Amino acid sequence: MTATLDTATLKQLDQAHHFHPFTDFHDYAAHGGRIISRAEHVYIYDSDGNRIQDAMSGLWCCNLGYSQSHIKEAVAAQLNELPFYNNFFKCSNQPAVELASKLCQLSAERFQHVFFTNSGSEANDTQIKLVHRYFDLLGKPNKKHIISRKNAYHGSTIAASSLGGMSAMHQQTMGLNYIHHINQPHWFENGGELSEHDYGLLAARELETAIDTLGEDQVAAFIAEPIQGAGGVIIPPDSYWPEVRRILEERDILFISDEVICGFGRTGNWFGCDTYGTSPDLITFAKGVTNGYMPLGGSLISDKVADVLLAQGGEFAHGLTYSGHPASCAAGLATMALYENTDILEKSSQTLAPYFASRLQELVEHPIVGQVRCKGLVAAVELVRDKQARIRLAPDSAAAVFCRDQAISAGLMVRQTGDAMIMSPPYVTELGEVDQLINTLSMALDKTAKEFGMSC
Repeated sequence: MTATLDTATLKQLDQAHHFHPFTDFHDYAAHGGRIISRAEHVYIYDSDGNRIQDAMSGLWCCNLGYSQSHIKEAVAAQLNELPFYNNFFKCSNQPAVELASKLCQLSAERFQHVFFTNSGSEANDTQIKLVHRYFDLLGKPNKKHIISRKNAYHGSTIAASSLGGMSAMHQQTMGLNYIHHINQPHWFENGGELSEHDYGLLAARELETAIDTLGEDQVAAFIAEPIQGAGGVIIPPDSYWPEVRRILEERDILFISDEVICGFGRTGNWFGCDTYGTSPDLITFAKGVTNGYMPLGGSLISDKVADVLLAQGGEFAHGLTYSGHPASCAAGLATMALYENTDILEKSSQTLAPYFASRLQELVEHPIVGQVRCKGLVAAVELVRDKQARIRLAPDSAAAVFCRDQAISAGLMVRQTGDAMIMSPPYVTELGEVDQLINTLSMALDKTAKEFGMSC
């Protein structure tokens, strides 16, 4: 819509009436925030006209930026033809049918079925129900336990936040008692004196220990992101995923790959499981499936699971009013067409991502940068006071919060998680805009170093 209210009025109404996700309500009511009024290419504009380069692709989702008219037109056309009908009671609609078929075509051959949701959170709730239904039909009703990882993010519904391993979320809700957490494969934080290779094996073998402690006859699944995104872009050591795959293949345990962030080209392949050579039984997707333009998520279901659900019969007692919403699925089809029929993915993986990584690596020389992690077009920059000892620059992530705020004030939207600056730029970012990103982030690092008593 075209803005008709001035910034002061918008902020006043927002503070008075709007509860925001992951926000301190008391603080927001007192100090307010920023109103985003429009966007184009890789830039967002606030209601005061300030232009900000979006190095987060919205919320890891606008992979193709904000100016994809093909997607917008597809949604508008679908709203004119069939704005809504539900997929309950043996009904369907053409965009949902076509998108389910397309997603199966683009994923590994063993994935031939899709269950649509509205978000990644709901998709992971669905995964729990699919896993439990699968083992119930196999006559293994005791296999209910699910293993996840600390500091993982799998959504914010009660079930999805239980799957996740973020302590702040667990402190505010009573989690599901059949979900258990092992350490994340975060060498920089937890590796100590071990090499990255050895730490990767150690972290993977915690899964083995957890399964054996709980009992293989009790454990249903392991869920993990290929790269832990919201947890701080935790990129596992190269030794980690092959060892996890060995452990799972030796046991009767399903693997759920949460690809909400890593799916649709973020790591250089269609899915993160392709990048790391894992073999999931279920894939969670959302975000990039519609380029963030419409809400949509879901589960890709392998033949191993689907064949049991199909053969045994009986109702799967689960669904959402907007599952397979025609306008959202139209957005998904248009997004898949852009991924498939343009050279955006090829250019992003072969040109943009290597350039992004090389420019980021230059920051390793900065006095407060302890580590740069990068895979495809997702990255983190860890802030430290002592590089060798990996001592943090300030308590309670204060330095990273300051650095983030300096970057945003200078026109660069990045996020802070713990002591890391994290980013996931759109695939359509130009090389010159990567330079702009690095220059602005460098300036923010310089100001942070000065603020916290470090010389540049």
